[in-house]
Amino acid sequence: MSENTPKTREELFAFLDGLGIAHKTVDHAPVFTVAESVALRDAIPGGHTKNLFVKDKKDRYFLLTVEENAEVDLKQVHTIIGGSGRVSFGRAEKLMEYLGVIPGAVTAFGAINDSGGNVTFVLDADLMEEEIVNCHPLSNDATTSIASGDLIRFMEATGHKPLVLKVTS
Repeated sequence: MSENTPKTREELFAFLDGLGIAHKTVDHAPVFTVAESVALRDAIPGGHTKNLFVKDKKDRYFLLTVEENAEVDLKQVHTIIGGSGRVSFGRAEKLMEYLGVIPGAVTAFGAINDSGGNVTFVLDADLMEEEIVNCHPLSNDATTSIASGDLIRFMEATGHKPLVLKVTS
């Protein structure tokens, strides 16, 4: 485990504020799956995300952030993202160590906790066409809305150069 304590949502918001990035957060009951979060759609406009934390055969980790209803071909996505061989899901321990979140709360905002640069962030090109992207603010009991371009600015400010690729079918 990293000796760094994962950032809180308040620390995330302060980081966004420091970058001059506008964000809006709606608190709600915890949701663990895309299916559970469907009821929130009317209250929160924009593109809603699902996140796949995967690793390749060389134990390189990737976070794929895609539109919630999009399909990702896990047998082929490695050819798009530059992985070595087929990907499989990363373990919960690595998710906490690298992104500071638990399963069900996986988010692109986890980049703020990946100070070691252990994860390659992949944003689906279709999702990034949305004006607003919605992600959990490091916990699954809220949804934070941010402009898609600002999501990239946020990631770059954390030391990550996200890949914007078409990874969905």
